[in-house]
Amino acid sequence: MKISIASGKGGTGKTTLSTNLAAYIAETRPVVLADLDVEEPNAGLFIPGIKIHEDVKYKMIPEWKQDVCTLCGKCREVCNFNAITQILDRIMVFPQLCHSCFACSELCPVNALPMKAERIGILRHFTYGRLTFIESILDVGEEQAVPLIAQTLRYVGETCGKDTITICDAPPGTSCPMIEAVKDADRVLLITEPTPVGLYDLTLAVETVRELKKDFGVILNRYGIGDDGVENYCRKEHIPLIAKIPNQRHIAERYSQGMLLYREVPGVKEALDRILVFLGISRQESGKEKGKA
Repeated sequence: MKISIASGKGGTGKTTLSTNLAAYIAETRPVVLADLDVEEPNAGLFIPGIKIHEDVKYKMIPEWKQDVCTLCGKCREVCNFNAITQILDRIMVFPQLCHSCFACSELCPVNALPMKAERIGILRHFTYGRLTFIESILDVGEEQAVPLIAQTLRYVGETCGKDTITICDAPPGTSCPMIEAVKDADRVLLITEPTPVGLYDLTLAVETVRELKKDFGVILNRYGIGDDGVENYCRKEHIPLIAKIPNQRHIAERYSQGMLLYREVPGVKEALDRILVFLGISRQESGKEKGKA
């Protein structure tokens, strides 16, 4: 099962939920946690794993060969992202806009735009008991997070296998990075807070996952502040409100220290148990896993 944890805005508790849910499941069975918020990954602050792998990730962009180019303009015509333009007798390539679709390179009649690799970030792989933690970090100045997210998910699939429970900490918002992180998920958990801003951004996230035809539910974080707008909205829209995580100073203190919460805060553990029921995941060890213990 692949589970994506997302929200319509930042700061709602995606990383808190992702790390605690993954660590809780990993007490009895293998699980993978992938931090896909590649622009600001921070799940690693809560997972003290051992690094076993690291590599640089690249995307492919066209490189103009002036000596063979005939200035036919075909490359500019076929680029849907305005990454190529022609100024007088020069072809200019804008790597930040390129989506690595290869159209300009493949359709150039004289092969004047061969593709070359350009670094976009790094991927790191850690182990922590039964928990496998994978994160990617986008290089400073890079415009596009989607290529790195896609490569990270590909690495997870190739390395961890299809039978593993995978939890993805998605980027905030409802733009392309979030969609890339949730489009192949079996279930999506939308976490929000009981405030007008939290409700507004939740509605955007709900519209997005419905458009993607995903099975989803809502977790209400910092329960006890704000109003009941989120609860009323979920009731009206027939959206499962799976669990409520209480608003407590103790939670904020432990979070700021980089600590997991479910071992110390009963309300968090209760919320995680409700989420596991919604997901249909058992924490019981299989016979094979017991034999390995």
